[in-house]
Amino acid sequence: MGRPRRFRVAEAVGAVLLLALSAACGSRLPESDFTRDDRSSAPGRTGAGPVRVGIVTSATSPVGGDAFTGPRDGAQAYFDRLNARGGIDGRRVEVHRCDDGGSGVGNQECVHKLVDEQKVVALVATTALDYAGASRVSHARVPDIGGQPIGPAYDTWPHLYGIYGSLAPREGTPGWDGKLYGGTEVYRYFKREHGARSAAVVSYNQSASAAYARLVERGLRAEGYEVVTEQIDFALPNFRAVAADLKEQGVDLVFDAIDAHGNARLCEALDQAGADLLAKVTNVQNWTSAVAEDYADAPRCRNALWATGASRNLDDTGHPAVREFREATEDLETHSQWQLEGWAAARWFTDAARSCAAEGITRACVDAYMDRSDGYTAGGLLLPVEFARLPEPPEHRRACLSVARWQDGRGWVAQGDMNRTCFDVPMLAYDP
Repeated sequence: MGRPRRFRVAEAVGAVLLLALSAACGSRLPESDFTRDDRSSAPGRTGAGPVRVGIVTSATSPVGGDAFTGPRDGAQAYFDRLNARGGIDGRRVEVHRCDDGGSGVGNQECVHKLVDEQKVVALVATTALDYAGASRVSHARVPDIGGQPIGPAYDTWPHLYGIYGSLAPREGTPGWDGKLYGGTEVYRYFKREHGARSAAVVSYNQSASAAYARLVERGLRAEGYEVVTEQIDFALPNFRAVAADLKEQGVDLVFDAIDAHGNARLCEALDQAGADLLAKVTNVQNWTSAVAEDYADAPRCRNALWATGASRNLDDTGHPAVREFREATEDLETHSQWQLEGWAAARWFTDAARSCAAEGITRACVDAYMDRSDGYTAGGLLLPVEFARLPEPPEHRRACLSVARWQDGRGWVAQGDMNRTCFDVPMLAYDP
């Protein structure tokens, strides 16, 4: 319980997903379509051939292209580099990718293809808008390694190992009795380290956006902030009016529950209004090298952008693990924190597979490694990951976080050591 690491909070979902989540539920194929007669057989021993892994990504989805592809691209880059260096004990890693289209039906089809037909040893860096096939993956005992917790699947099912870990029992019900818990470490950080006392939360008049905004507001109030709430009409957004009010209120911080395009427009309006912010706080999904282009018309707000997460800053090339990632992905047009986390997920699988090489790389052996991988960091890329299966939710938690600030000409600049930026914070319940 004393290990300093960041417990996954709702911010991991990312504001860019909010509008799609309520509209992209999709229908689901019946589980019986994918049920094997003998589940105990659990295929996956790869013999002397290639080691097969699967990557499920909502590469095309209602959110739009490239919103979910970062983890896939990072994992693919890792496996390409691994194969160029001889693979795992001389065996090539064969990557099978599947685009689920952002729908439940598509996700079930991808799971069926990869688990039952391709017989992959594991899934890696799953990034699915609607992970409808999660129960099928779990029932087949296929380890799902380093997936992004867009929904509650990684806090629900055994054999699924999210990139940030989980403290939940994972017995088929999300979290504890259907409730998930997140800490207030982000808000504590800005209050304690930078003296912030007031914050605004900006959302759309849309159910998912408003619900996320209420969660952020709860966390801020729990840390003693004065909170200003602003709601924007999604159909006819008036960013200038919101920006003018925020300037008038003189808030220190701005958090949001709006999409990436809306964020850029909000920043433009804040610049035009002459708002002076301590920080415009964003999340891991918007932690990319494209900031200069995306916020080209908002230089003042752009240089007030801060990002928080649970992985080492993608621009921290003084760290050997980050430097290796950047060298292997230098041909990519842009870099992102999600790519780095996909790279870390692929490394996690590789470490698990290497531990099994002598006895045979099977689903069961890889899963056993994952189940005991308490404190895993992917060579320092991640805060120590934990899978604790606590019978009751923690009331408080020592939580750490990675913090970076954008600066023109320097990119994302790390703010302190993520393994030492830690706080004892309350854990707040929320509905997944």
